[in-house]
Amino acid sequence: MLEKLFSLKALQTNVKTEVVAGLTTFITMVYIVFVNPAMLAEAGIDHGAAFVATCLAAAIGCFIMGFFANYPLALAPGMGLNAFFTYGVVLGMGHSWQTALGAVFLSGCLFLLLSIFKIREWVIQAIPVVLKRAIATGIGAFLALIALKNAEIIVSSPATFVQLGDITSPGPLLAIFSLFVITALMYREWKSGVLISILLVTVIAWGAGLVEYQGIVSAPPSIAPTLGQLDIVGALEITMLSVVFAFLFVDLFDTSGTLVAVTQKAGIADEKGNMPRLGRALSADSTATVAGSFLGTSTTTSYIESVSGVSVGGRTGLTAVVVGFCFLLMMFFAPLAKMVPAYATAGAILYVSVLMLQNLKLVNWDDMTDAIPVSVVLLMTPLTFSIAHGIALGFIAYTAVKLACNKKDDISISVWVLTVLFIVKFALS
Repeated sequence: MLEKLFSLKALQTNVKTEVVAGLTTFITMVYIVFVNPAMLAEAGIDHGAAFVATCLAAAIGCFIMGFFANYPLALAPGMGLNAFFTYGVVLGMGHSWQTALGAVFLSGCLFLLLSIFKIREWVIQAIPVVLKRAIATGIGAFLALIALKNAEIIVSSPATFVQLGDITSPGPLLAIFSLFVITALMYREWKSGVLISILLVTVIAWGAGLVEYQGIVSAPPSIAPTLGQLDIVGALEITMLSVVFAFLFVDLFDTSGTLVAVTQKAGIADEKGNMPRLGRALSADSTATVAGSFLGTSTTTSYIESVSGVSVGGRTGLTAVVVGFCFLLMMFFAPLAKMVPAYATAGAILYVSVLMLQNLKLVNWDDMTDAIPVSVVLLMTPLTFSIAHGIALGFIAYTAVKLACNKKDDISISVWVLTVLFIVKFALS
């Protein structure tokens, strides 16, 4: 049955290799079950429900990717998008978490339509590469700000907006320690470095009396507080336009980049980079996002950590299916997830932000028509506390600079359309 489902022999692999690959991928990305519920809880979502929704959305995405697309690619609620959901849309813009879930649902539906009608390539190619890199770096800077804030390494100041917090207190010290632990472990190629760091800091905090022991295993919490609570009508308002686009663009670019990296590493893509069953893989991602919004979590996307499983031999969808089952089992570890303090996950968020900021090395800084839009997104995303605002201002800056420098041929029709829509959005808000 497994041979028929996943074509193991044709892809030169076996069940044992695929299981090991699945477990490897899961260990490298399971940190999301600690980070995501904590982040969504700040938006007002019940922590237990968010935890279960995170596990279920990840499992659904992995199962669809495994059985339908037969890719060794795992999915879960994405880092960056969860931060935008909480700090940008809910706390920043003042929308309810139900409306934010509605925006996630709409972005997932749009992504699904793009995948079904095979116009994803046109959309991706129409957006300048420099803006794609700018968005990635902007999210990296945004995540860094959130991590520093959650760990109280930086605090608010009436005089200077932000200032250095008391870094000699336990929270900031443990957050900094967490980052150093992750860095040391990942440098030594410990695939589970992020998870080990989170658990280690939590144990230290418990031993120091900073957190209360709540147990390790229990029955999964109720998902009723979030199940089907999305507000689609509220998400259709004009003020939510840039939010829906932000969720869509980030997921689209992130998924595309991850697909390319994983399929090339696994030898699935051909010499020209063409990927078989691409439409199915994209449909899996978008369907998981739609399902996740109904369950009560932010955008579900493909994880680059899947490369870790591929590196130990994962070649088929069985790898993703194994990851999915592992996420289902994680639902019984809700007490452990609830014990994890914010500063224990701050190091993980900072580490992810550094990885995303590496896109800056690919920018042509000698060309000011590229450097300025990138700088706008990089600076305005964290300073406005909104990925949507960062993206919108980046598009406007790109169009304005290209026009001013007589490079209007660099402006595609889609960029023109989006620039006008973003200007209208700011004018009406």
